Amino acid sequence: MTGIPIIRPAAITPDWLAKVLCHGGVDATVRGFTAKNVGTGQIGQSVKFTLDYAGAPPDAPASLVGKFPSPEADSFNTGVVLGNYIREVNFYKHLAPTALISTPRVYFTDVDPTTSEFVLMMEDLAPAEQGDQLRHCTIEQARLAVYEAANLHGSHWDDRRIEDLAWVSGTRAAGQRGSADPNAVLNLWKAFCARYNERLGDDTRHIGDTFIANFDRYNALYTGPKSLVHIDYRPDNMMFATPAGGKPLTVLDWQSLAFGPGITDVAYFLAGALPRDQRRALEREFLLEYHERLKQLGVKDYGFDTLWRDYRSRAFGLFTVAFYASMMVTQTPRGDDMFMAMIRSASDQILDLDSLSFLK
Repeated sequence: MTGIPIIRPAAITPDWLAKVLCHGGVDATVRGFTAKNVGTGQIGQSVKFTLDYAGAPPDAPASLVGKFPSPEADSFNTGVVLGNYIREVNFYKHLAPTALISTPRVYFTDVDPTTSEFVLMMEDLAPAEQGDQLRHCTIEQARLAVYEAANLHGSHWDDRRIEDLAWVSGTRAAGQRGSADPNAVLNLWKAFCARYNERLGDDTRHIGDTFIANFDRYNALYTGPKSLVHIDYRPDNMMFATPAGGKPLTVLDWQSLAFGPGITDVAYFLAGALPRDQRRALEREFLLEYHERLKQLGVKDYGFDTLWRDYRSRAFGLFTVAFYASMMVTQTPRGDDMFMAMIRSASDQILDLDSLSFLK
């Protein structure tokens, strides 16, 4: 027991923040603070706390960023039902130290397993800035993200100990918990098409209809090695360095962590992180670099031809999340634009890679 209660932003006090800092190894007295919402998370709420100290060591942070459950009822319930809040806290507590991928320093995190109320207090990564799915990444940012994905996937490559973690999706211990019900997915697709009817192209509708009709086949396609998978590996969940400084790349939002085909993260990321022409020109080069990094981390018996096939067959990840998530969180104008950008770029990738051929 830490003695630090799990509370929402409105209940936070200077004394509570001092306890968080102490838990993270900083002995300081907080006199006051200001709080400001940051980011555009659909499932969680992120708040920046700028600290005013009465006394603190030289290494005390000027600010912290806290993550909390969504204040919106629909989004909060989604986070609870899907186990997102419990999963993220457990990732930082139990797997982040060995996952090899760049994650933020955590001063304190805890979750109530009964209610899913949680708190996650992290370092403020500024002057690094959050990526934006709607503006794409630079080529070098994309290359770095693919490299970090290889670090994540190589860290626990086919590690059967992960199968015993019930809070990680896709493990033996998790069983069917968190698995998508085909009828539910069909209904979400129908609702998505109804809501965004005028913004969907015929090719996107064809892809979705074909995918839904072959949903069980898709889920049975991959039988290769398993690794930790971020699942929502996109620019909005990354912090990139700026000319003013910051870490080159830090990956956030571990609410959807799974154990499965790691290449899904790479396909998911490249589909939406780069304009179509750039993605088509560079994806094979990036995958060769990804493959080389896996080998450096000790991954064997996973040839590039197999990797390329898996990349093509797993190109439905961004497409699925776009229509699935959009129907399960509170609707916002930016959210609408983001989900439309995701479904469009995912459709382009599926067509470019002839990924539908795997469903026939």
